[in-house]
Amino acid sequence: MSEPFSVRVTVRGYETDVQGHLNQAVYLSYAEHARWSVLQAAGISQSLLADRGVGPIVLETTIRYLRELLTGDEVDVTCVFEWGEGKTFRIRQTVTKADKTVAAEIIGVGGILDLKLRKLVADPRKTVTELATDPGLLGL
Repeated sequence: MSEPFSVRVTVRGYETDVQGHLNQAVYLSYAEHARWSVLQAAGISQSLLADRGVGPIVLETTIRYLRELLTGDEVDVTCVFEWGEGKTFRIRQTVTKADKTVAAEIIGVGGILDLKLRKLVADPRKTVTELATDPGLLGL
């Protein structure tokens, strides 16, 4: 298995709370940044999605906070798609410090929304495969 797609992020001071820890909501922003980065690397842009009348949606997110992150910490945020049979898929993400300590694990359930019908597409795997220029980055 190849390495998961990853983006590097540096924790900025304004993202921290009164204790100096990365604010819990910012983990979601980092995860979203990694997801859009892998989609873009795979050839799927927001404009392409809009032109095709579909868009990715998040249906559920679970975060396990394992270690604190502080201003200046550099982290790698991974993104691995898990495709099954049906209208939804999972996205597993980790936030890992430079010393390889896992700071957080994020598991999401997503789908592809038909923007006209306002319903999930029946086969998101097929839709994403058709849109991507490099579907291998998305586990396809």
